[in-house]
Amino acid sequence: MVGTAGEPGARPGLATHVDDVRLLPEELALASRNHGMPLEALRYDVTPVGLHYLLIHFDIPVLDPEGWRLEVGGLVDRPLSLSLEDLRARPAVTVPVTMECAGNGRTALLPRAVSQPWGLEAVGTGRWTGTPLAPLLAEAGLRPEAVEVVFTGADRGMEGGIEQDYQRSLPVAEAGRDEVLLAHELNGRPLPPQHGFPVRLLVPGWYGMASVKWLRRIEAVGEPFQGYQQVRSYRLRRDADDPGRPLDRILPRALMVPPGIPDFATRERIVPPGTTRLEGRAWSGHGPIVRVEVSADGGVTWSDAQLGEPASPWAWTPWWLDWEPAGPGRHELRCRATDRAGNVQPEEAPWNWGGYANNGHQRVPVVVT
Repeated sequence: MVGTAGEPGARPGLATHVDDVRLLPEELALASRNHGMPLEALRYDVTPVGLHYLLIHFDIPVLDPEGWRLEVGGLVDRPLSLSLEDLRARPAVTVPVTMECAGNGRTALLPRAVSQPWGLEAVGTGRWTGTPLAPLLAEAGLRPEAVEVVFTGADRGMEGGIEQDYQRSLPVAEAGRDEVLLAHELNGRPLPPQHGFPVRLLVPGWYGMASVKWLRRIEAVGEPFQGYQQVRSYRLRRDADDPGRPLDRILPRALMVPPGIPDFATRERIVPPGTTRLEGRAWSGHGPIVRVEVSADGGVTWSDAQLGEPASPWAWTPWWLDWEPAGPGRHELRCRATDRAGNVQPEEAPWNWGGYANNGHQRVPVVVT
């Protein structure tokens, strides 16, 4: 083990990193509270709510929808206090959005940060309904000196030795994007408690940490927000003392539906001889996916997959390729994505202290019988 109090504010004796693949009891406890999307659910255009990935930092708050209010204040001319009915009465839009946790792929980075031990399943696409944030900020009269907008959730706990509400901020320009929503429905029904009932922020294209759940306050501020989840967590850092740079938009990733049938314990895939259709989804917060490539020999050679149409500019793109195995035996399948901005999914992502943004190639071992 390494880093057993290496981060300021860490509890003495609690490991911050481990250097082997075995999970610690703390990681297992987190894994039992949170869950990923089974990769076979990539077949769904819109992820069923119970299969969508879930990360809960503290506890799920129990909120009374009748008494709930959203306070909008800070550097505004006309502070607002809105009920759930007030928000539901505002113009609403529905948009499919792919959301991915910034820690997706963490377990493949060694030494591994002791946190939620994600494999590749921390993703899902929901059909979110809500009212755009920008008109609400305009109604409140956002002042010219405002530089960021801070969003506060109702969930409270300890992290890094600091008691805190879960809070994140967005630059004013990002908060004013047309697609940023105050969401109150998921897949045609009111938000379930674990997804932020009664209202959450939705920031399409950004990693999931930005989409604050159980939203209760929006505050415009005149200087960059210095809360824990902004300046200590969710940053790409070389070590505990490196201030790093903040995470924001999702890096490109392609994932494959594991083909064939699985071995129960190892999840190794068993594939019959003959043509097998490989399929999956790809997404990026930096623009549309323009290319997905598939390798059947561990990344030596690549073939272009066919691309379908995403359900929205913020939803994943379907892809598929028919694969004819060269013969029986073991094969390693991979896939990689390229977005319109020219970002190509790397074979290996650089290591970082928090285990974030690991968008290296998915590797799918298969046995052709």
